[in-house]
Amino acid sequence: MPRKKSESYRVPLEKLRWRLDPATLPFETTEDLKPLREIIGQERGVDAFRFAMGMDKPGYNVFVTGAPGSGRLSTVRKMLEESARKNGKVPDDLCYVNNFKNPEAPTLLRLKAGLGSQFKRDIRDFVETLKKEVPRLFESQEYLNRKKEIMEEYEKNGKAFFKDLDKKVREEGFALVDVQVGPIKRPEVVPLVDGNPMHLDQVEALVEKGRFPKEEFEELKEKQARLRGEIDQIFLELRDLQKEVQENIEKMDRLMFMKVAAQLAAALKTRYKNNEINKYLDDMLEDMTENLQIFMPQAQQQVQGMPFLLPEGDPFQPYQVNLMVDNAEQKGPPVIVENYPTYRNLFGVIERVVDRSGVWRTDFSKIKAGSFVKANGGYLVLNLTDVLIEPGVWPALKRALKTKKMEIQTYDPFYLFTTSGLKPEPIDINVKVAIISDEYLYYLAQYYDEDVRKIFKVRADFDTAMDKNKESILQFAEFIKMRQDQDELRPFDRTAVSALIEHAVRMTGRQEKISTSFPTITDLLREADYWAGQDSQDVVQERHVDKTIEARVYRSNKIEEHIQEMINRGTLLIDTEGEAVGQVNGLAVYSLGDYMFGKPSRITASTSMGRAGIINIEREADLSGNTHNKGMLIMSGYLRKKYAQDKPLTMSASIAFEQSYSGIDGDSASSTEMYALLSSLSGVPIRQYIAVTGSVNQKGEIQAIGGVNQKIEGFYDCCRTIGLNGKQGVMIPESNVKDLMLRKDVVDAVKKGTFHVYAVKTVDQGIEILTGKKAGELKPDGTYPEGTINDLVNRKLKELAEGLKRFGEEEQKEEDKKGKGKGGRTKKK
Repeated sequence: MPRKKSESYRVPLEKLRWRLDPATLPFETTEDLKPLREIIGQERGVDAFRFAMGMDKPGYNVFVTGAPGSGRLSTVRKMLEESARKNGKVPDDLCYVNNFKNPEAPTLLRLKAGLGSQFKRDIRDFVETLKKEVPRLFESQEYLNRKKEIMEEYEKNGKAFFKDLDKKVREEGFALVDVQVGPIKRPEVVPLVDGNPMHLDQVEALVEKGRFPKEEFEELKEKQARLRGEIDQIFLELRDLQKEVQENIEKMDRLMFMKVAAQLAAALKTRYKNNEINKYLDDMLEDMTENLQIFMPQAQQQVQGMPFLLPEGDPFQPYQVNLMVDNAEQKGPPVIVENYPTYRNLFGVIERVVDRSGVWRTDFSKIKAGSFVKANGGYLVLNLTDVLIEPGVWPALKRALKTKKMEIQTYDPFYLFTTSGLKPEPIDINVKVAIISDEYLYYLAQYYDEDVRKIFKVRADFDTAMDKNKESILQFAEFIKMRQDQDELRPFDRTAVSALIEHAVRMTGRQEKISTSFPTITDLLREADYWAGQDSQDVVQERHVDKTIEARVYRSNKIEEHIQEMINRGTLLIDTEGEAVGQVNGLAVYSLGDYMFGKPSRITASTSMGRAGIINIEREADLSGNTHNKGMLIMSGYLRKKYAQDKPLTMSASIAFEQSYSGIDGDSASSTEMYALLSSLSGVPIRQYIAVTGSVNQKGEIQAIGGVNQKIEGFYDCCRTIGLNGKQGVMIPESNVKDLMLRKDVVDAVKKGTFHVYAVKTVDQGIEILTGKKAGELKPDGTYPEGTINDLVNRKLKELAEGLKRFGEEEQKEEDKKGKGKGGRTKKK
């Protein structure tokens, strides 16, 4: 191919890397700039997010999608904090208190922000005051006098009963004596014999001895039975009298307690003026009147054998206030980012304790709020991956968002063993939830969970790049100033800013875009500041940014260096000089997560007579991916279209990635494989000092591929290490030229003429560069110009077809001869 023709395919030097002239920047250092205030590069995502936050209707929660590193979380946090400042409305405090009539259903109290802690203190002080005043009340002279009057009346009535009873018993010839029955003394009626009390059994013994008249004994028995009945009746009346006295005392206790407690509670009712609080206070006082004994001083006794364990808990615990959410310090709606969304952290828990009998128990004071409740009235940010892997979290989140209610429960497989369970009053929920996710998980959730589109009606999609123009370049510089102020970094001069923007363009893989992966860019700023410090400079310059990028590569490129070492020592066979038939250097990209690099790979093709078609050795070895298989089938389509219009395409061709022992996928080497195949068919050698990348379609057009910069740089590094000879270069698709952001050293090598980059649109253009021969265009008679690549390929395919036909005919003749020699008849197939 003439040199002028080859020159026409070379990529101009200015297109190899977009350069930002530092002189065009309207500042000397970032000290001359104002910090960035707005969010840049995410107009679509920001507009959608603000729309979702502004929609005060059910279901308008938001899914924030985008690639990791696109600044989703920082942007969301910033927008929510701005929205909270503008809103300014602080949500209510939430308290759980004891439901005295149904302790298993604690009551929820809502108070204005800041009043929750005050209410808790007031109730505590109220109870403490009662604990002091009530014992004094029961020790007061007024109380003791009233109690004494009641008791004296009881004793008076009791003495009158016994006085009448004793008189009547003596008149009947009996006496009252106390008889010990176990621990209890009971009055017993016994007859008087000779003026002395004697038990009836003893009298009976005297009757048997004849010393006491039997008729008189029988009369005594009847009298004793009658008197006993009367005594039992009197004792029943005394017991009723005693019960009445006790009730009067308790009634008096309650009246006197209520007189004191109601005065103290009245002040609380006046302060809060809340019907729910008034009812709570009334119920509390009513419960206290039923348990006045807790105010009596009692010595706490230890459990026998367990001196460290007290037999009872705090008797005043039911009168505490469980302040679950305290918004006293909030200036606006809460913004909570839950980084560890376990069920407990997100939805709260009802804690439990083991009582003295070893049974799990709980009460209203053990109810703890989670992030979802704490964010009520504000905003909650979650990561979808974290939410999905935590048991029970996703269903509970959906249920709460659909019903707009939250009932705190414990997610615990062993909770069924708790003998005392609670069902707290549900909490009305008004919270905006933003879930951060990548696109793949978002689409899966949309497809498999019908609830997603009901409760997450807005998607805020964040991009990884923004358009490159004067405005975005200046905004990028202002972002650098913002991070400089926030992280207390050194100023960046215009050369450093220019280098950072160029690297941000390279990160996108497109010359017309700038990366919005601001977390990564922030790391670059911090590391460049470090290297400026190591260089004892007060201002970060371009060389410090270059040092940062080089150091990042060096920390991650160990595998790349080891592969290059194997190429240098000949373990991996790569030719960067000379020519070879059916052999070409393809380019592959290795992705290690945090680092990508390109390296050449030898691709060979071998052709012969046969009907097998193109044999993909990688596929036969189960090492080929679906996309690579598709590329092979497209190659077959291209060959049929171009060379099999007047003859069958009959050949056997095998194509392989040499020294490749792992899976291969992608179609970026399909044009490379095509060139190897055309070289094998035509017999024309391929220049080994030119590496190739690009996919091909059935029309022979070369299509764009990914990782073009890494592929070019990978072959350049290989040639540089072995030795540049001035002829080496890489051939890429013409449609990838706008993606070029090559390293500065590669651009310098092209400028010096020691390395070259070619861009082609078709297979014919590529084969001309690789072989130095014209491809040849199809003539009206269906042939190609003699000596061109296409002519040689066409002739070879024709020879293979004719040769296969002759071979088949000769084979048939041999079979016919063998059949006749045996005297048999042959049947023509």
